[in-house]
Amino acid sequence: MSAALTLAAPDHLAALLALVERFHTEEGIDSTPESRSAGVAPLLNGIPHGAAYLIGPPRAPIGYIIVCFGWSVEFGGMEGFVDELYIRPGVRGRGVATEVLMALPRALGAAGLKALHLEVSDGNETAQRLYKRAAFQMRDGYHLMTRML
Repeated sequence: MSAALTLAAPDHLAALLALVERFHTEEGIDSTPESRSAGVAPLLNGIPHGAAYLIGPPRAPIGYIIVCFGWSVEFGGMEGFVDELYIRPGVRGRGVATEVLMALPRALGAAGLKALHLEVSDGNETAQRLYKRAAFQMRDGYHLMTRML
């Protein structure tokens, strides 16, 4: 199965929001249609802080990945953070997510990205194996910490 990536545009908003809703429901993420739209729509309208990609055919995507951008002195430039990655349950286990996590960093690296980060739950061993296959590594001595504003 090919994990073709399409940079999401404004006309993909409805399809992308439907996938985001499925992901949030599956993961138990408390969100509303308004908050999901507020988080996704600017990415499709050219905001420079991130990008959303549809996975699979744009007319019937099988998933999505959203990468947000920042700057790191430590890494010497622009860095990315995989904010969300979702593959429909019916097509999981076929290597699509691995393909995406191998292809997208190469493309972003060629565009100047210096590092790509992601967050994974301590108890999600399936995701941890996926991320390790895609060459992501735990950083010894570091933990992601968050302060809600």
